[in-house]
Amino acid sequence: MKLTRKLVLAKAKASDLESVKKLNCWGCNLTDISIFSQMPSIEVLTLSVNNISSLSPLAGCPSLSELYLRRNMIPTLSELCHLRPLTRLRVLWLAENPCCGTDPSRYRLTVLRCLPRLQKLDNQVVTEEEIALALMEGDEVSTPTGNIHNQLPNNGLPDAEMENDPLNYNMEETNKIREELGMKPLSRDKFSSLSSPSTMEKPTMKKTHILDAVLLLLRDLDEEELHVVHTATQNRLQTYTLDSRDGQRSSTQKTTEIQH
Repeated sequence: MKLTRKLVLAKAKASDLESVKKLNCWGCNLTDISIFSQMPSIEVLTLSVNNISSLSPLAGCPSLSELYLRRNMIPTLSELCHLRPLTRLRVLWLAENPCCGTDPSRYRLTVLRCLPRLQKLDNQVVTEEEIALALMEGDEVSTPTGNIHNQLPNNGLPDAEMENDPLNYNMEETNKIREELGMKPLSRDKFSSLSSPSTMEKPTMKKTHILDAVLLLLRDLDEEELHVVHTATQNRLQTYTLDSRDGQRSSTQKTTEIQH
């Protein structure tokens, strides 16, 4: 069943689509929700218990803060890429969809890696520690065909040249991180100040690009997002500290064994 303008206005008791901020379409047997591409003001949307399989129309709802999709037909978590541009989205209920799989922990980490701004997922509060863990251990969600990566211009460069261009690699690293935080990709001209490829050493090139990408990303983060990065950094440093201590203990133990 297709959600029509007439049905939306009747349920919301509104005169036009642009003024609708809350809508409840629970259990309406919906399969087509393309109408939401015309509803930029929607803030709270209930679509639970339907037959929805694509979330692409929701990419045009920048004001959306709460989205309820329990018991639908969302096939894969790749559909969440359509929600990345929704910077105000804080509540998502996605349980009981095919995309949830059989491993609840892996599913949750993957969703939070894709949408790290969420404050509640499947009626369970999201913690900063979870977000930090998700950014490190959650599976990367691939972008559906026709999305951001296919829209990035190559400025006329041949594909092979683009693939080996360090400037492009840096841009891809930065935009990959920005996508994970639901941010818009940066254009190629933002990276014009980076070092020339000839001045970089090949063994350290990849780490240099990643560091540049992270530093560029930090400039655009708000306080909430910086807290997430801070927590992830602390957890990462603790891991290095523990590994270092274990290495020292192992070395000391070997020295003691040799002496005896």
